[in-house]
Amino acid sequence: MSRIKTDLSKFDNSDYNPGASFLKRGLWYCAAACFFNSRFPVNGVKIFLLRVFGARVGNGVVIKPSVIIKSPWLLEIGNYVWIGEHAWIDNLCQVKIESNSCISQGAMLLTGNHNYKKTTFDLITGSITIGQGAWVGAKAVVCPGVRCGEHSLLTVGSVATKNLEPYWIYQGNPAGKVKERVIEI
Repeated sequence: MSRIKTDLSKFDNSDYNPGASFLKRGLWYCAAACFFNSRFPVNGVKIFLLRVFGARVGNGVVIKPSVIIKSPWLLEIGNYVWIGEHAWIDNLCQVKIESNSCISQGAMLLTGNHNYKKTTFDLITGSITIGQGAWVGAKAVVCPGVRCGEHSLLTVGSVATKNLEPYWIYQGNPAGKVKERVIEI
């Protein structure tokens, strides 16, 4: 039996719009290499650069060293958000991180994937929203099109392939509901 095979030589990404000119993307690549994808510790400079490149960034945001952000012009960050070391925001399309949320070290927000059913491995994108007060644990992954509801918690190393309900703790791969998140004073 002959089976159809993937043929990456036929991959065509020409209909994808990265949301910025080639020059802007190139300038961001250089700025990101110096100030984000490095051990550069000065938070204020990083916030300033994100805003210069089109991100909407609230007050009190903390971005640790070695954070990768693909497209700041497709990024919205609320107030008092923490983004941990080595987090990766692979935003081929819109990512919104609402106020008082935490993206822990090594976490990945992935807005792109490929259609494994097509021989051409077509690009698929889906925006991500991290709801107010949500916490994406260390080395956890949020997949394209997922919304992490308000105060939801995705535990260490878990993978969110579907929306997370508000005030619930999720664990595993794929992440499943474990118990309600109760926040104390």
